[in-house]
Amino acid sequence: MSTDDKNRAVAAAILPLVGGAGNVTSVAHCMTRLRLGLRDRSLVRDEELRALPAVMGVVEDDTYQIVLGPGTVARVTPEFETLVAEAPTAGSPADPAPSADDLAAQGAAIRAARKARNQTPFKLFLRRIANVFVPLIPALIGCGIIAGLNGLLVNLGWLPAVTPALAAMASGFMALIAVFVGFNTAKEFGGTPILGGAVAAIIVFPGVARIDAFGQTLSPGQGGVLGALGAAVLAVYVEKWCRRWVPESLDVLVTPTLTVLVSGLVTIFGLMFVAGEVSTAIGDFADWLLAHAGAGAGLVLGGLFLPLVMLGLHQALIPIHTTLIEQQGYTVLLPILAMAGAGQVGAAMAVYLKLPRNGSIRRTIKSALPAGFLGVGEPLIYGVSLPLGRPFVTACVGGAFGGGFVGLFSMLGDKVGSTAIGPSGWALFPLLDGNHGLGRTIAIYAGGLLVGYLAGFTATYFWGFSDRLLEEFDVETETVVAASTAPSKPSGPDPEPAKV
Repeated sequence: MSTDDKNRAVAAAILPLVGGAGNVTSVAHCMTRLRLGLRDRSLVRDEELRALPAVMGVVEDDTYQIVLGPGTVARVTPEFETLVAEAPTAGSPADPAPSADDLAAQGAAIRAARKARNQTPFKLFLRRIANVFVPLIPALIGCGIIAGLNGLLVNLGWLPAVTPALAAMASGFMALIAVFVGFNTAKEFGGTPILGGAVAAIIVFPGVARIDAFGQTLSPGQGGVLGALGAAVLAVYVEKWCRRWVPESLDVLVTPTLTVLVSGLVTIFGLMFVAGEVSTAIGDFADWLLAHAGAGAGLVLGGLFLPLVMLGLHQALIPIHTTLIEQQGYTVLLPILAMAGAGQVGAAMAVYLKLPRNGSIRRTIKSALPAGFLGVGEPLIYGVSLPLGRPFVTACVGGAFGGGFVGLFSMLGDKVGSTAIGPSGWALFPLLDGNHGLGRTIAIYAGGLLVGYLAGFTATYFWGFSDRLLEEFDVETETVVAASTAPSKPSGPDPEPAKV
């Protein structure tokens, strides 16, 4: 089977299990997840969906999220969209469903619970901010790896004729990242994307160096991605005001002109300076925190990152990461936060040993561990540690110890950073950078992973299970299933044993 056929087969297997094309209202994807908007959540067959070989797990948020893993999700999503578009639009989903009253009651209850849990104004705002930066991650990863390769070649003195070209490839996107942020921001907040990009482009235009704003000489790039974000949001509001009040006959001329003029002036004479001060403060605070309280900060950040992910608050870190990369060339926070995944891997290995008779959980762990080592933690979180309860807490303990290890070296003067956001675990090695050579940086990060594995394993093995939990889960699942589904024994002679 070709790769295209395989991806289409995965999409075709998923579609009926989410209620069919008629139940799908929107389709999108991030780095690892297929994100679906659904009309009726009760039509989804969760267990059958989780049983698909390509599905690593499912997550419920404002959308129904199916974890397929990096790379796979980007190939399956277009096939899924094609299948949805090709399906007949008339009628309801083909799958059998309960009565209309039952579905209405279940749907109302689910929507009310999800709305109360997830749709707070703050979380919705963070989600919109994340939607601005997530599409930039592939470019950050690609340029970050090229930057790391270029640095290695420069340090070794190899290919001197090629390294300037590699430097241009690695730096070109970062030089214009404000424009892409402005474009995405306007798109996300309901404006015209190109106008958001046009206003944000002012920030990186070299000519701003000739502008004196209230006694301060501006510099190209001042304010960075935060300034671009603010400028584009302002442009959206100016544009919407113009659409409301400018006559239709003049709209095509007046609206874009006023949008760029008003928001551009505010950006030059206000936002660039303010956002520049905020960006500088973020960088200075990160440096101070890790230099003076690195071990403690790493302990807290590594231990609390997974709960932040569960609450959706981790999205607030994305613009901070991007600001640090723009300022310093790498973010010192990501390697510390990546230790949370190491704690999950260690905890999963302990669960595997503590439940020798539970074949179902052990198979889940064996299939999910490779992805866990590469930093894709959802299958282990949602398939193993979180449902068990206490192992999720002990996994966070492992992340705390790993983060404390990396933070300790920051206190000692050895910074460990990442030139991009998105990857984690072993997948972060090609993106590592620091202030004392690549070899030393890699060794510290690898040591942090090892500490996270060991601490997560130890905490889970010795304190991750109560007697009741062991009694409940350390059972032969195949035997239990067979016993529960076997028919009652008929009278008469015993049947021959089944051949297997």
